[in-house]
Amino acid sequence: MNVNVVASSGPERPALLAERLRLVHTGMIDAVLSGDGMREVAQLAARHTGGPVAVVIPQLGHELVEPAGERSGGALTQLAPYVRDRVAGRPVPVPDVIAQEVPVHSGDALLGMVLLLQGGEPLDEESVGTLLHLAAMAALTELALVESRQQVEDELRGSFLEELRAGTQLDTEEVVRRGARLGCDLSLGAAVLACAPSPQRKHRFMAAIRTDLPEAFVQALAGRVYAVVPATDRPDAEDRAMAFAATLARRLQAHAPVGLSSFHRNPAELGRAITEADLVVDVLGDADVPPETIADGTYRLLIQMLASHPTQLEAFFQETLAPVAAYDDQYGTQLVETLAAYLDHDCNMNATAAAVYAHRHTIAYRLERIRDLTDLDPARHEHRERLGLGVKIHRLTRHSTTSGLTARSESTT
Repeated sequence: MNVNVVASSGPERPALLAERLRLVHTGMIDAVLSGDGMREVAQLAARHTGGPVAVVIPQLGHELVEPAGERSGGALTQLAPYVRDRVAGRPVPVPDVIAQEVPVHSGDALLGMVLLLQGGEPLDEESVGTLLHLAAMAALTELALVESRQQVEDELRGSFLEELRAGTQLDTEEVVRRGARLGCDLSLGAAVLACAPSPQRKHRFMAAIRTDLPEAFVQALAGRVYAVVPATDRPDAEDRAMAFAATLARRLQAHAPVGLSSFHRNPAELGRAITEADLVVDVLGDADVPPETIADGTYRLLIQMLASHPTQLEAFFQETLAPVAAYDDQYGTQLVETLAAYLDHDCNMNATAAAVYAHRHTIAYRLERIRDLTDLDPARHEHRERLGLGVKIHRLTRHSTTSGLTARSESTT
């Protein structure tokens, strides 16, 4: 609705004033509902108060002055910090540029301010206050709409990722279509970043990811935070996406386990990417496994295989280290730990003994026991390779807490 009633310099009859305010209020709500947003609301308020009006709502990112002009930028340098301090509950003096203010409240929470600035020829104080209150009510409507849209988007993201995480098979066209609904172009493929921050840090992690990876869509799900990082249409898009995601992952790893999948060019493999990222988070959740270990190329390949062909990896493990791990579980021995130390120290008996705090004769006995259990001799190069892969698989799978991992991984093949 276009409200053309102009400000009156003299007193109005109550009926006329009430009708004018009704029209202004209707115009403001129409502006919000039609998508014109708070700028049109501020314009209406300025037109009918007779002075410049500022709307500053940090939660919406609204920092504007109407009518716009050279003085708007200068006013906002004072107004934006003033309102942010007020919203945060910090004591702050009122800037001289403000003639009258009306808070935007939701319950007891202060969300922002509608401000009449010095200058112009405003109406009487009571009428101005009423008009500013109308603008504040329109701002609450805008906030409600934004929160509703955000809730719908969160539900869409959540259901989309939840389906993929559970192993639901979606073809390429469906993945791209649903990604587009969330404002994320997945047509050229994507990687997935997953992290497990404490509940107190969850929103900080989400904000950091959205700041560093604005093209990604971010969602909290099942106690974790996920970011789907797409490629763009640039020639080096895949490398750039992975480089930015890897840099962010390294920064976040100082505060929580963070996993980054490989890049999957086929959008239909997005569920597999989620599984890869989850696996890394599971493994890094153990303090004994540092992030640089997972960065090793062999581990990365094993993670990809565990996400795509877990039964094959399980079969290999059963043929190699499974009997040793079972023996440790049954008798409380340290055969797997000893073998890992032996391989990590280039088969040096003295170094292995020092690493596991045991006598070198004890190490020799344990290695002989491993040979008996597996028919694989740690002293032989070709057998060491198989045993070494078995140790890496054991490190990956023993820490995996993701429910339904094998079933979910198999469903993505």
